[in-house]
Amino acid sequence: MKAVSPALWPSPRGIWVLLVLCVLLAAASIVPVALDVVAVCAAIVAAFAAADLRAGPGSADLDLARDVAAHVTVGKPARLEYTLTNRAGTRIAARVHEATPASVTFADDATAVALAPRARATFVREFVAHERGLVRFAAAYLRIENGIGLLTRRFALAAPLDVRVYPDFSAVEGYGTLARRSTLLESGMRRLRLRGAGSEFESLREYATGDAFRAIDWKASARRGRLMVAQYDVERSQQILLALDAGRLMTPRIGSQRKFDYALTAALSAARVAQIAGDNVGLVAFAARPLCSVVPRRGVAHHAALVRAAYDLQPRLEEPDYERMAADLARRYAKRSLVVVFTDLFDPASASAVLSSLAVLVPRHLVVCVLMNDAAIARALAADPRTPRDAYRASVAMQLEDERRGAVATLRARGIIVVDAPAARLTVALIDTYLDVKARALL
Repeated sequence: MKAVSPALWPSPRGIWVLLVLCVLLAAASIVPVALDVVAVCAAIVAAFAAADLRAGPGSADLDLARDVAAHVTVGKPARLEYTLTNRAGTRIAARVHEATPASVTFADDATAVALAPRARATFVREFVAHERGLVRFAAAYLRIENGIGLLTRRFALAAPLDVRVYPDFSAVEGYGTLARRSTLLESGMRRLRLRGAGSEFESLREYATGDAFRAIDWKASARRGRLMVAQYDVERSQQILLALDAGRLMTPRIGSQRKFDYALTAALSAARVAQIAGDNVGLVAFAARPLCSVVPRRGVAHHAALVRAAYDLQPRLEEPDYERMAADLARRYAKRSLVVVFTDLFDPASASAVLSSLAVLVPRHLVVCVLMNDAAIARALAADPRTPRDAYRASVAMQLEDERRGAVATLRARGIIVVDAPAARLTVALIDTYLDVKARALL
């Protein structure tokens, strides 16, 4: 801990004492005999202030540590856990507050804690992070008063704390329970057992007429005294490629979050469901150049790696290079895959670029284009025009909606699956589409 300038000043109690002395001093100007009383009171106050100063505590007597109590998710309550140690021989009353980052809101301005001599206390403060990514808490401050309480000391914990704020995966939790249901088993959420040539041993059975000679397990046959045939599972794990547009069209906000935030949350949530299904999931993010690339793999550890690689990605005010993205995916992945592209269609130029680029992938891969409905356009179309400005707004909204519908129709005509949903329902809509693809065995 270190002192912060001004490190020492009167406490609220000390200020009231000084005010009383000032009143007495003013009264002494009218009644001179009161001057002796003022002098005595001032001497007493000075003695108590000196005792307060000597009692401390000093910076060497205090220790404050802090850490994140749990996983931090954007828009959800989280906690900072503090441990305050008092090595001084006096009781202290402390108030802890933070140099709060712009994207963080605390439940209270400060937290009060009382600590006995040579004791330690642990407490928490709740906060909400409104932006995804890396958040730095620069410094924590302590305001300390001892038992006398005439002086307040101020100290700072200078060590910064970096906190990772992850996307909100609450929408996928409902599908976690579905993973135990037969509907997801039928949808291919787990490996489909097909007996025949495979890579994983499943069971033994007796030899039957028509079984291949190479399928005989000679060791098992010798142990049991009759011909035994080994059966294997055939895996239906498939490859999912998530492509995130991080260009200018994904920077506008819908409510408190940007379009890119909704897209990233939906992508990582779908990756979580695909991990349950045993599929290999890869991720790329691009703007004018590639920003992130994670090769397809599967498993819980790989999903955690996906989240770490993408949690702090931010959209940029630059034109995305769709052609480069599509060419890279076509060159690197020859195996038929489910390619999910998150973007937006706002104007004819961007729609044309998306159409021409995704057409490169269609002959080999199954392509899904994920879009977000623009709530502003929907509101403009739903409202009755009452002024010329309202009529103009509705006219522009109708034109944009017609262009968007035309682009979506063209995508679907070329064999591309389109997910076009409001931002708040994007995750659920994408997972529904993924499950439908698995159920219909479109890959």
